[in-house]
Amino acid sequence: MDVDPRQYENIVVNDNDIHNIVLSYLVHNCYKETVESFIACTGMKQPSNQLEDMEKRKRIFHFALDGNALKAIELTEQIAPDLLDKNKDLHFDLLSLHFVELVCSRKCTEALEFAQTKLTPFGQVQKYVEKLEDFMALLAYEEPEKSPMFHLLSLDYRQQVVDSLNRAILANANLPSYSTMEKLIQQTTVVRQHLNQELGKDGIVPFSLKDFLKC
Repeated sequence: MDVDPRQYENIVVNDNDIHNIVLSYLVHNCYKETVESFIACTGMKQPSNQLEDMEKRKRIFHFALDGNALKAIELTEQIAPDLLDKNKDLHFDLLSLHFVELVCSRKCTEALEFAQTKLTPFGQVQKYVEKLEDFMALLAYEEPEKSPMFHLLSLDYRQQVVDSLNRAILANANLPSYSTMEKLIQQTTVVRQHLNQELGKDGIVPFSLKDFLKC
């Protein structure tokens, strides 16, 4: 018999399934120490070869977030040699992090030289032209943090690039590029939104993930 999706609160979820979902999220985001503690507390089996993989990815992400994008690129090429050649968007984004770091350090001459040698070649492809213009425009401001392109200097932008890099490295290793938890949230959101459309005005309140997480 089909289960009424509106009665989701009555569905019993196995503890092992919950543990696997949590572990997937921790591994995906390279929380190595937390993974080890979680495995010890739950008695779960340690994921094969994943602790070493997490350590490698974690080092890459830390370099990218801490302003050493060139080192992040070097380490990425060691564990996934063809990745950045195949993923030009990601390669451009990583190079842009180094350019931004030079701009923030007020090394404008060095930033310009780097852009001319490493970023300008991307301008041969139309989709990169606008991005290049935005980055180059940062050089025109004495205080780039107050420019219209200030978001390119933000931690949010760095984190966005790092998240894309994480997914790309995992996909390159034939591993899921999204954690099980992320997939469940995506699927739940779609199902709840679909239910709302199906039931119309007399149905459930429009689903909001943000509101749901407050419950």
